[in-house]
Amino acid sequence: MDTSTIFLQIFNTVFPLASIVLVAFFYARVRPTDMTVANRINISVFCPALIFSVMASKDFHIAQYVDLIIAATVVVLGSGLLVWPLCKWLKISPKTLVPPMMFNNSGNLGIPLIVLAFGESALPIAVVLFLTENLLHFTVGMYLLNPKTNLLNVLKMPMIIATILGLVWSLQGWTVIPAVKVSVDMMGQIAIPLMLFALGVRMTNVDFSEWKLGVISGFLCPLSGLIIAAIWYYVVGMSPENFAYLLIFACLPPAVLNYMVAELYQQEPHKVASIVLISNLMSVGIIPCVLFYVL
Repeated sequence: MDTSTIFLQIFNTVFPLASIVLVAFFYARVRPTDMTVANRINISVFCPALIFSVMASKDFHIAQYVDLIIAATVVVLGSGLLVWPLCKWLKISPKTLVPPMMFNNSGNLGIPLIVLAFGESALPIAVVLFLTENLLHFTVGMYLLNPKTNLLNVLKMPMIIATILGLVWSLQGWTVIPAVKVSVDMMGQIAIPLMLFALGVRMTNVDFSEWKLGVISGFLCPLSGLIIAAIWYYVVGMSPENFAYLLIFACLPPAVLNYMVAELYQQEPHKVASIVLISNLMSVGIIPCVLFYVL
């Protein structure tokens, strides 16, 4: 593939994502928009529908993705271990910096990015990576901020329920009634653009009071993930195709959910907001570089 073709593919991958985020950003600037209800519906209805739709399909076999799930888990946990010693040097609490460096934007950004870069056939992989990161966020991430968190509450989350149902459906080889499948598929198709729109609205609240920390984090988050991914690839090994998916996953910026959780536990949310939002802005320059390598 020649250089011009690669640049065109990168543009075709990044532009649709950036354009939706920008439309949301400018719309929210003109008309201040509260996405609280929409986000809650997306997390409770549309994302679970997308997860079940993918996992209950005939082409989905969880055993195909075990290596990638393990590698993604190592990237998430390894990033945290790599960044932790730097907290003292940066004079910041590990509870503030480490979670955003571990838990990346594999939903709002990761799913559409992987699908646009590798085609619709990569959707199951994007969903599996998203589920891996999300499950770790709601278990390890919550425990990091509050060791007294009841981890059994994770089982009550709609996305986890949809994952379990989808997994059972897949393992049993059941098929979904066509009329029901169309309904679930249509609801699932709402999830990705709504995630991107919500990210754009959130960008209107960028806090530049901690811009230095935000910029450092903008480099630190993808760098730590890519280092762990490279170590895993060269020490343990995996297929080049899966390594490409892993690199995209590893270079993603922090998830917006980090800010929401920090606000919930009052863990310096203003600093976490700067880390998350400035890192997401910087990813516009970092992600194309990684795409250039993997494509």
